[in-house]
Amino acid sequence: MSSIMTNTAAMTALHTLQQTNKNTEMTQNRISTGLRVATATDNAAYWSIATTMRTDNNALSTVRDALGLGSATIDVAYTALESTIDVVDEIKSKLVAARQPGIDRTKVQAEIAELQNQLVSISSSAVFSGENWLSVDSSDADYNATKTIVSSFSRAGDGSISIGTIAVDITATELFDANDQSGILDTESTTTNGAVTYSVATLDISAYTDTDADLADLEEMIATVDGAIGSITTAASNLGAVKTRVNLQQDFVGSLMDAIERGVGQLVDANMEEESTKLQALQVQQQLGIQALSIANSTSQNILSLFR
Repeated sequence: MSSIMTNTAAMTALHTLQQTNKNTEMTQNRISTGLRVATATDNAAYWSIATTMRTDNNALSTVRDALGLGSATIDVAYTALESTIDVVDEIKSKLVAARQPGIDRTKVQAEIAELQNQLVSISSSAVFSGENWLSVDSSDADYNATKTIVSSFSRAGDGSISIGTIAVDITATELFDANDQSGILDTESTTTNGAVTYSVATLDISAYTDTDADLADLEEMIATVDGAIGSITTAASNLGAVKTRVNLQQDFVGSLMDAIERGVGQLVDANMEEESTKLQALQVQQQLGIQALSIANSTSQNILSLFR
């Protein structure tokens, strides 16, 4: 039966064309954005996971920056300690030379004094981003003997997050402490014979003579300076170990970020080859749908021939 009120064929063709247009629009959006899941309406579960992982990746990017800052701070302190070892070793050499009877210790002390000034200069200059781990003031309100470097960001299965840190105890690296002179170079000792109080940074041999007592005190000073070299070497070694760990953590965080990015891509990225092929097929279906709708609409015109 033919009807001018209800064109079933046209309705079917129109519905099919509308569905084809909807699929075409979806495929074009995927090709334009490169995403299979761009909004929560595409796939709520995948979109939620991807969004959470992207925010976590941003946090990891900040962690990587913090590790870079920490690595630079450690590197500055380590470089300063290496220079300090050279200077203190030079002071030890001067003291050994001064142990020789008959030497002009006033002139030797003048050289030592310049080396001592250099030690102060090195430690006070070992600053990066406002942090100085070699010259401190433990009475300062902001002083903290344990420095921490943000090293990780992780999310547990229940959604809770945790921040990992690498701790560095700077009491072992401090060369000077303005509060109580507890640094490696300003810790005071007292000679056995002359009862002279001194530190590596303040020792003065200009008044020493060739007496047995003075020579014995000189030998004590040499031993003290040599002990300071050992302490500084240990501090530099510890910092080197921490720096190695920080560098390893930097590499790991970078690899972790790449892995998360790949995982998110697996969830939400569009397969461009598949989508482009699908678009071509949909465009053909769209053209055929338009033709089918045109044919279905033209059938109503055939009814007019019955009245001629």
